[in-house]
Amino acid sequence: MQLVWSPAFSREVKRLIRRNSQLRQSIEQTLQMLAEDPFHPSLKTHKLKGDLAEKWACSIDYSNRIVFKFVQAPDLQTEAILLLAIGSHDEVY
Repeated sequence: MQLVWSPAFSREVKRLIRRNSQLRQSIEQTLQMLAEDPFHPSLKTHKLKGDLAEKWACSIDYSNRIVFKFVQAPDLQTEAILLLAIGSHDEVY
């Protein structure tokens, strides 16, 4: 699946890696796995509720998450993943 980075997601990834450069490899692995299989068991992908309804989240590690949404790819007739937010549990929810 194609991953589409929102501007906010791009800023948050840079900020998170600046704060903790060791997360870079985990983030890259998680994004690759998300593109290959969004429901891989190690991602712990789950649908969100309330204000974040229609969105999904997956785990990078114990404390960090990625919030995303399934969307129609603008250039293709396929589904894509729009990456919305990344950070700790409290930051993204």
